[in-house]
Amino acid sequence: MLHAPCFMEVRAKLNNLRRSPRKVRLVASALRGLDVGEAENQLKFLVKGSVPGFEKLLKSAIANAENNFGFSKDNLYIRDIVVGEGTRMKRWLPRAYGRASLILKKTSGIEMILAEKVEGKDRKKIEKAPVIKDVKPEEIRKKAEKSGEEAKEEKKEAIKEREEKEFFDEKKKTGGAKGFFRKVFRRKSM
Repeated sequence: MLHAPCFMEVRAKLNNLRRSPRKVRLVASALRGLDVGEAENQLKFLVKGSVPGFEKLLKSAIANAENNFGFSKDNLYIRDIVVGEGTRMKRWLPRAYGRASLILKKTSGIEMILAEKVEGKDRKKIEKAPVIKDVKPEEIRKKAEKSGEEAKEEKKEAIKEREEKEFFDEKKKTGGAKGFFRKVFRRKSM
């Protein structure tokens, strides 16, 4: 039962709640049409398994309304709640004579629609995020090539320094050796 949109609406969805849709619709019908504050109070005292999911969904919808659209929490009501069937998990139960019977573990999908009671009342202005400037692919390539070339040069310098250090270390080791040891411990590149 969706209404024609006359005011600004805020939607929030909860997918794959592990309760059957039939049981979830009982809570949804209790909340439909209530103010947001009243709905929070109702959820505190309802004794149903799907209440924690609804609390989470309602908080999410309120946060969406306040942060994305600048709505006031006092000016919101639950316009509609749509409960649909989610995916079904199939499980098997062993029965007599080697048979197996199917068990369907149902899930629900809930969509909550909040609307303003009085349009524009206590609405805050939302600051727009800074616009991200488009960067041309050519500029990105040039930067990558420059950084790549610099990195290659640094690696070459580090390798040269390491080789020179190793060369001098080996020279020190074999410097005092004579004859046979000098030939054995000498580098081939010398």
